[in-house]
Amino acid sequence: MGSGPGGWADTKSMTLQVLNGRWFMVFACLLIMSAAGATYMFGLYSPDIKKVLAYDQSTLNLLSFFKDLGSNVGILSGLLNEVTPPWVVLLVGAILNFFGYLMIWLSVTKKVARPKVWQMCLYICIGANSQSFANTGSLVTCVKNFPESRGVVLGLLKGYVGLSGAIITQMYYAFYYDDHRSLILLIGWLPAAISFAFLKTIRIMKVIKQSNEVNVFFNMLYISLGLAGFLMIMIIVQNRVHFTQAEYGASTAMVFFLLALPIVVVVIEEYKIFERKMLEMNGDVNVVTEKPALPTGEHLSVQSMDGPVTYEAPESTTEPTESCWRTCFRPPNRGEDYTILQALFSIDMLILFFACICGVGGTLTAIDNLGQIGSSLEYPEHSRSTFVSLVSIWNYLGRVVAGFYSEYLLKRYKVPRPLILTLTLLVSCIGHLLIAFNIKNGLYIASVIIGFCFGAQWPLLFAIISELFGLKYYATLYNFGSAASPVGLYLLNVKLTGHVYDTEARKQLAAKGMIRQPNEQLTCLGGECFKLSFIIIAAATFFGALVSLILVARTRKFYLSDIYKKFREEAEKNAEAEMAITENGVTNGHNQNNGRS
Repeated sequence: MGSGPGGWADTKSMTLQVLNGRWFMVFACLLIMSAAGATYMFGLYSPDIKKVLAYDQSTLNLLSFFKDLGSNVGILSGLLNEVTPPWVVLLVGAILNFFGYLMIWLSVTKKVARPKVWQMCLYICIGANSQSFANTGSLVTCVKNFPESRGVVLGLLKGYVGLSGAIITQMYYAFYYDDHRSLILLIGWLPAAISFAFLKTIRIMKVIKQSNEVNVFFNMLYISLGLAGFLMIMIIVQNRVHFTQAEYGASTAMVFFLLALPIVVVVIEEYKIFERKMLEMNGDVNVVTEKPALPTGEHLSVQSMDGPVTYEAPESTTEPTESCWRTCFRPPNRGEDYTILQALFSIDMLILFFACICGVGGTLTAIDNLGQIGSSLEYPEHSRSTFVSLVSIWNYLGRVVAGFYSEYLLKRYKVPRPLILTLTLLVSCIGHLLIAFNIKNGLYIASVIIGFCFGAQWPLLFAIISELFGLKYYATLYNFGSAASPVGLYLLNVKLTGHVYDTEARKQLAAKGMIRQPNEQLTCLGGECFKLSFIIIAAATFFGALVSLILVARTRKFYLSDIYKKFREEAEKNAEAEMAITENGVTNGHNQNNGRS
């Protein structure tokens, strides 16, 4: 009875089907991504660093730069992913995350001697660099497993990264309440623990096209929208009503429930696949008795008349390839697999990189300075966490809208993704100008606009890279695209915004006849602190939008073609191969039964 249909054997097989299936891997990636955006919370804990360690704004912005340098320069994680399985990448990322943020927490709580500035820069760079390992290990793996739905995959997973700031904020208040320094400890151990839990789950799988693939992702999207909506309501309520730690605990429990809810979608989808397999094994399928057709370019090896069918790849007959240095200026057609050097020296990549230096650099400068901007413009202190949460929610919405809607526009109307990137850059200029001219309550609106545009740029950037340069070296090229962020942040945040802020702060001290004392933080109040900086940032972003129009013109014909054709053919090949093996196995099973009877 236990081994019969519906018994223990079926339950065990179904459980293994879920845990080893493609959709549980996606679920695991969602959870990893939901804790991988701690770098976006810098505005929440940076004032404590500034106060305890007595930094001026330029030093704090230098720290911000190294934070962003670590989170976005993932060349090491990309190269490691080329030669090792994803679990190795995730393991290294978890170790880096825990070590980096633990050292920052020890420094801020004065449990270790006051570190030098370069040491703090190193700690935050190491901790933040773990984000690139999490992205490479899980997100890149998902894109390779679902190449025809890459825009949807990028939008959904990067969306959870965008939500992670609001998610971790709720957990922080539930666990530590108002102890801001413990937030640093939380973002040290939480992402590491989640990555450790799913090391064996994240892996490269054979590409198989499922007819309802996009529908499954949409079901997960609806759940994430519910999570985002709940977090938005909580942000509004908590901004107006004082919550106790127990009430934060109740809201966090709801967050946990919504984070776990996609497992229902996973189980339902895997049950359908399991049911199909059981029908095939029981012979309740149309059996083809003739020799199954073979996928093109493969050889059939039949070990016996009743034995299993296997496919063997033909021996390679290609001549040794040329050196990558010789071919770096002779790239293939767009959409084919570029080498790393061919992609890096491509005009398309240079245009894309420059546009994102302006766009991502500008929006991230605003995000990292939200706490200081709010203080300078004399917003209430509790608004600081509100700005961070607003950015987090709209960061999420920007990612999913850009990912899902750009995929829809591309497949339905052949709208080039670079055009959507151009529009995103133009909209972000509005947020920068709201900050520059200190419109009444404009920082709330600016947080929404900048959060949305910052989030939208990432899935667009990564999808464009995968489409133009192929997936063979996507892990490395993905991380090279991310490097636009720290370059932009250094120029627009460290060299521009931090310098202007400190200059204005010194002017205010001089006007009061005061001299800055050693280890005293510089504080600037009023609209002039950030006005000039964000006017320049808006102008730079507008110029980046104009440059991105060149990429739109260059790739217009490519996006009018069927850019996913080769992935569709590969999926059909794999499906035919599996069907051939299954049908042969079913036929052999019937033959053996007939022989026994």
